[in-house]
Amino acid sequence: MMFLDPRTATKLNRAIFNAIVAPRPIGWISSQSPEGHVNLAPFSHFNIVSTAPPVILFSCNTPGDRTEKDTLANVRATGEFVFNLATFDLREAVNATSTPAPPEVDEFLIAKLEKAACVNVKPPRVAASPANLECRLLRIVEIEPEQPGDTSSNVVFGRVIGLHIRDEYLTAAGRFDTIKAHPLTRLGGIQYAPPGDIFEMPAPFRRVGE
Repeated sequence: MMFLDPRTATKLNRAIFNAIVAPRPIGWISSQSPEGHVNLAPFSHFNIVSTAPPVILFSCNTPGDRTEKDTLANVRATGEFVFNLATFDLREAVNATSTPAPPEVDEFLIAKLEKAACVNVKPPRVAASPANLECRLLRIVEIEPEQPGDTSSNVVFGRVIGLHIRDEYLTAAGRFDTIKAHPLTRLGGIQYAPPGDIFEMPAPFRRVGE
């Protein structure tokens, strides 16, 4: 088995980590600048941190053509953003919104997506998405470069303060129908994937005292 130390390996392709830590949920984030410019972009480094309180995170690397991505600049300035669930049916729109457009360009228009208003935050949400999470900025953590080739990244933590679920994706028991939603996941390179086979497996879990 090959062993590589990322601190010293000279021929290590850093993209290999994305292929190994996969599949990953996609953070399809809508935001809005103080001037009212709307932005929508997918992030392949995204996940949920906790459910009580509900907190999610996404990570922005530093682009080569500006000091920070438009999403990060908007969230830093306004303290608000929306997570829109990316699905297999919306895969072309998700990909279209990854284009490196200027800050004043609305990616909703590029991807021909309908906007829907939020309740507690100003950025719009993707109307066609099965679920949207309105978020208020909790904190931003900078991951500083340590060695040549590293880039600066910022991890954005947001507390969920609003939840939208389209009726057809909510079961009679009040659960979200993940199978019906068919979420899109990110692999390595330009590879994406649907969730694949889903099965249930009871966990050997018991509470203290049971």
